[in-house]
Amino acid sequence: MDLFSQLILVILVTSFLSFQWLFHRVSPWVSPRASPGFLRLADQQKVEWNSRTVSTLHALVVGLFCLYILLFDDAVNEDPVWGDPTLVKINVGMTTGYLISDLLLIFYYWKAIGDKFFVVHHLAALYAYYYVLGQGMLPYFANFRLLAEFSTPCVNQRWFFEVLGYPKSSRPNIANGMAMALVFFLVRIAVMPLYYSRMWSVYGTDAFYRVPLEGRAAWIISSVSLDVMNVMWMHKMARGCYKVMCSARRHKVETQENGKTD
Repeated sequence: MDLFSQLILVILVTSFLSFQWLFHRVSPWVSPRASPGFLRLADQQKVEWNSRTVSTLHALVVGLFCLYILLFDDAVNEDPVWGDPTLVKINVGMTTGYLISDLLLIFYYWKAIGDKFFVVHHLAALYAYYYVLGQGMLPYFANFRLLAEFSTPCVNQRWFFEVLGYPKSSRPNIANGMAMALVFFLVRIAVMPLYYSRMWSVYGTDAFYRVPLEGRAAWIISSVSLDVMNVMWMHKMARGCYKVMCSARRHKVETQENGKTD
């Protein structure tokens, strides 16, 4: 194993241990001080709270690093299949450590945070990232997928508001819901044409056929699987936002009518 591969392994293990520490030690200590409502939660809710806190931290770190690579890593952008994967491997290494950590927590606390869709999501991502870390292939596409992490903080914040008892029609909840739907659409749905057009642009090239058959299968199958789930989540999210907006509109009309009556 060369020196850089050893470094990636260290990053992966450090990432795993760091996210476990954040879940078991940091979030339980910080959360009641940042939000006293944490103390009123049931034990299973506290487990999910800590899990989502760690998820938000991971999303912000990895998402920003991903954006930096997309904007400034010329080697990866010019050769999306075999460009120098150094920075991408570091980012994917951090994400891999997080995904393994989160999978273990999901299985251990299945009654609190178990979700078969998240298990499928994590396994599909790990399957694809194996080829990135092991063989350095497809760095642009692996990094591009990490743009989706920008939607995670708003998704988690929606849950935080819910367990803290914020009404769905409250301004913070509505504002976060609108931001969540918009960001989710931009980084998971609207970017699909760009992603698949870039995939199509390399199809049939020498670089494409240098990727082993199992690598191409991992790339295509994981991409389609993740995007099918993204479309399902977007549909569910859009319906939820629509219901909240309708509820808020009815509440506003009723308030105005009651005001006129008074």
